Amino acid sequence: MGSHYTTEAGIYMSASAATVFISGLVTVGISVVSLLIALTVMLNSCQSRNSGVLEMYRNTHSYDYCRNFALHAELNSLGADLFPEICKDINIQYVKEGQYKRDLNITVGIAEGFFSSLRPQNDGRDVVLMDADDLLGSETLVANGLTYRIKKDALHESIGDANYLKHIFAMKLCLKLQSSRWPLILFSRRPEKLRNTTVQHLMYMGCHGWSSLIMRIDDEMLMDFQEFLSRRRTMLQREGFRIMAVISSLMDALSGPYSGDRIFKLPNPFSRYNMEDHSQIVPIQTSMLSLQEV
Repeated sequence: MGSHYTTEAGIYMSASAATVFISGLVTVGISVVSLLIALTVMLNSCQSRNSGVLEMYRNTHSYDYCRNFALHAELNSLGADLFPEICKDINIQYVKEGQYKRDLNITVGIAEGFFSSLRPQNDGRDVVLMDADDLLGSETLVANGLTYRIKKDALHESIGDANYLKHIFAMKLCLKLQSSRWPLILFSRRPEKLRNTTVQHLMYMGCHGWSSLIMRIDDEMLMDFQEFLSRRRTMLQREGFRIMAVISSLMDALSGPYSGDRIFKLPNPFSRYNMEDHSQIVPIQTSMLSLQEV
């Protein structure tokens, strides 16, 4: 009977060494899991960020498109019904999120800077033409028998309204011009038969001290307003007046000859370039303005 030998291969270590080894494996495992979690979080973050950037790009693209379409619509006197549906949503954001107010503030600031660098001559021939319809907004007087009154209960409801904002900033510029003693000639698309109520409203809103108010008689209501105002500016020029500037939110008042040394166009919200009906008296939406709200 021969001898049998058995050889067993293995790794032999002390208990303390085994403990250190196992601890190292656990540490490496935890590190790998932590790394995987970190990578997952980073990927999700990058995906969200890219989605946000894409959404921002889409919003910016839509905003730029609507802004350019609005300019095209204004130059061609297009109505709001021709605006793409997306521009109506962009228009709401433009007003509600405060960009329209910022644009008004910038435009009025530029105008104030221009007039503060000049002084009208003492002969009273340097005049500024300003759109009274911007000062009145879309609001007028409420008929009450033979008299007219101002509704006061809707002031706070109209603070965020685009027409109200434009009215506030137009009044701010008007008061600035008055305090600097610039002679003001106002013009309106309203008919001459509404002169008394229009003057009363202007005075009530704090706009006074202007030298004259240009309005159209019945026969002139059929005339394009751009042509009508161009003729009136030509007459002023022939009478020796120097038109320093014309201020309006609508292009029909800013085109044609003798438009002055400077033209200041107050911005409009998107899809609001269709002409308003200025031939009727409609309920007012606000009362005395508060420039502290600007």
